[in-house]
Amino acid sequence: MTLVFPETRTQDIRTALLGRREELESEYTATVAEMTLAGVVDAGDDVADLGTKAFNREQEFALAVSIRNRMDQVDRALERLDAGHYGTCETCAGEIPVARLAAFPSVTLCVACKSRSESRY
Repeated sequence: MTLVFPETRTQDIRTALLGRREELESEYTATVAEMTLAGVVDAGDDVADLGTKAFNREQEFALAVSIRNRMDQVDRALERLDAGHYGTCETCAGEIPVARLAAFPSVTLCVACKSRSESRY
């Protein structure tokens, strides 16, 4: 079953998703820029400084990957909106509650399927 949203609602969803995509893009760009600046090794660095810089780079890299994953989720939600599958669970094809979509516009799984996927890890 696919949720059918009125055209104005679809446009509101698209606008919200595109706005979120822009926010994430800015955050990603800033994070990557910080990574390139923070990775510079100074000739005066001792072992502790190098370790701290390596740790910080790993943290920034993990943050960048997380932001990139969220951007991909938004992109997938936009594709599903265009294809008419927005609001339908990717796993069970059940309807995702509107309240869940309002809270997490890029969500692609219903609560039950999301819970099952997380319990596997």
